[in-house]
Amino acid sequence: MQENNTTTFIFLAILLLLIVIICFMIYQLTQAKKAKDNAEKSFYALEAKVNDLQLENLESKLNPHLFKNILNSIQSHAYQTYFALDKLANVLDYILYESKKKFVTAKEEINFALNLIEINKIKISPLFELKIKTNINEDDKLYDQPLLAPLISIDLIENAFKHADLQSADAFISVVFEFRDNAFSMTVSNKISDKKVLKKERSGFGHATLEHRLRIIYKNNFKLDKFVENDVYIAHLKIDLLEYKTEMLASGR
Repeated sequence: MQENNTTTFIFLAILLLLIVIICFMIYQLTQAKKAKDNAEKSFYALEAKVNDLQLENLESKLNPHLFKNILNSIQSHAYQTYFALDKLANVLDYILYESKKKFVTAKEEINFALNLIEINKIKISPLFELKIKTNINEDDKLYDQPLLAPLISIDLIENAFKHADLQSADAFISVVFEFRDNAFSMTVSNKISDKKVLKKERSGFGHATLEHRLRIIYKNNFKLDKFVENDVYIAHLKIDLLEYKTEMLASGR
């Protein structure tokens, strides 16, 4: 009888020890999970601050660069100054007010891009083929929602006017804006000039800025393709705003 009591006591002691060990392990796992969650929160907060600083730095360089290009265009064609200044006023309003926002609507960005194209038109002959097309589903719910980074269309447009062959008989620039299936896209193409563009200090800044901004803001929710086909340079940008918004909501941003 005493042996049975001893065995029972030992069994209960071992069982109690196991329970204590399991509880301690559960406590340790819980603490480790809390520490991991806190570390992740700190990391994401730090990453967001770094990204914001990078974007502020990029945009502070981007706007003066844009101003310089626009003013050079107007100065070189003074006879169209009144018309150009009217469009410039719209562009300046957008840059000074809307571009300070983290996001704008696709409608606002497209209107800005169309005004920017009108300003750039003064660089070219009236006989030059400039094709502008919009294919927009205005009933799309995301069309009027602020999900698009402001000034995202600048680089592709200015690059086309900078590198287009303006002398060739079959020269052209084509710009197509689309908003369908909750995605913004633009395709810009131009016949490549045989003349070498004079390289200036800090030239090519816009190209690097665009890709950098897209990676920071949209992660894997965008696609940027640039290629040459039969002496025609083609650039295509597509941003899946629905996927991006879904990820934003899921992450609580």
